[in-house]
Amino acid sequence: MYIRVKRNKTTYFVQCDPTDTTLDIKQKLQALIDLPSNNQRLTLVATDVVLVDSMTLAEQRVENDAVVALTLRKDDNEFEEIYIARPEDFMSFS
Repeated sequence: MYIRVKRNKTTYFVQCDPTDTTLDIKQKLQALIDLPSNNQRLTLVATDVVLVDSMTLAEQRVENDAVVALTLRKDDNEFEEIYIARPEDFMSFS
């Protein structure tokens, strides 16, 4: 299976198994974005639920082709707001 991890204008297609934990996914992302897993937060977009590092994708009902939002820890130790660009954000309506 795979999940779509989205942040701003970027989408990462991450190959995974239902038995992978959220931490496993964060470690795969760490190799792509060069940010440690403890500075990442993954949220299942369909339910707006923050994924728990120690739980598997199956336990959290993350299915094949699920869209997951990636947010990063800011300097003040808080996580940024979820922002995923939509196709209509790039269209001009003049």
